[in-house]
Amino acid sequence: MATLTIGNLDEHTKAQLRIQAARHGRSMEEEARTILRAAIEATQPTGAGKGLGRRIKAHFAQLGGVELALPNRSSPPSPAQFSQEGSR
Repeated sequence: MATLTIGNLDEHTKAQLRIQAARHGRSMEEEARTILRAAIEATQPTGAGKGLGRRIKAHFAQLGGVELALPNRSSPPSPAQFSQEGSR
């Protein structure tokens, strides 16, 4: 783990950090780590760690879904036919 020293921290901020840490039952160091983690996570893009499809779905989810009527098949599906002509 890395060590970070924060210089020139004013006494009021240090006191507020101490009070907040005590309120959460943590050390000042752990409170500072928690605050830094939350600040970094808040600046990350919303879709970080998701695939493109999931990000698109999340982006448009608030608009609601669309149900499309599917036509009945008139004949069974058949596989594509490929010829060997012209292939090299």
